[in-house]
Amino acid sequence: MLNKGDKVAVLDEAINGVVLTVKGHEVTIETEDGFVMNFTEKELVKTSDSGNLMDTIRRINIEEIKKEKAIPKPRSFVKERKEKEVGVPEFDLHIEKLVKNKHGMSNYDILTLQAETAQRHIEFAIKNRIPKIVFIHGVGEGVLKAELDFLLGRYDNIDFQEANYQKYGQGATEVFIKQSKK
Repeated sequence: MLNKGDKVAVLDEAINGVVLTVKGHEVTIETEDGFVMNFTEKELVKTSDSGNLMDTIRRINIEEIKKEKAIPKPRSFVKERKEKEVGVPEFDLHIEKLVKNKHGMSNYDILTLQAETAQRHIEFAIKNRIPKIVFIHGVGEGVLKAELDFLLGRYDNIDFQEANYQKYGQGATEVFIKQSKK
């Protein structure tokens, strides 16, 4: 249990600080550099009792940490059916929709996961002769859209364009799969 004034260190990061407030499991600390940051109680280790290191080690639940550090499996998407476009699968590539917790993932890891997810859905649509799909990528700085455009450009049997502006804004791409005769 952490209390106001305790000296703490952040697990997996080189941050030390002093506890300012504790609300439930959320702890606000002031770092040695003067920044105020929020963490969960599980992410912090009390350092003021440095002479009693074994008690600190015993408090850490290794199995729980392993679960948090495990690479999450990409979740499947629920296809939404719209009144106007019945049967057009929409796939949201926002990282919050792909993983439960993006903490610890670099921008490269996030973009790679998003691109691999898009590629998996494209391959599935081609294999199952689905003529049209929509990827929701958001506006942002355009990095994911550029990566998606590059990925789609590698396929000969695919055309793509910005999706319906009224429905998606500028944050979606509509993909048309040309079906070959079997």
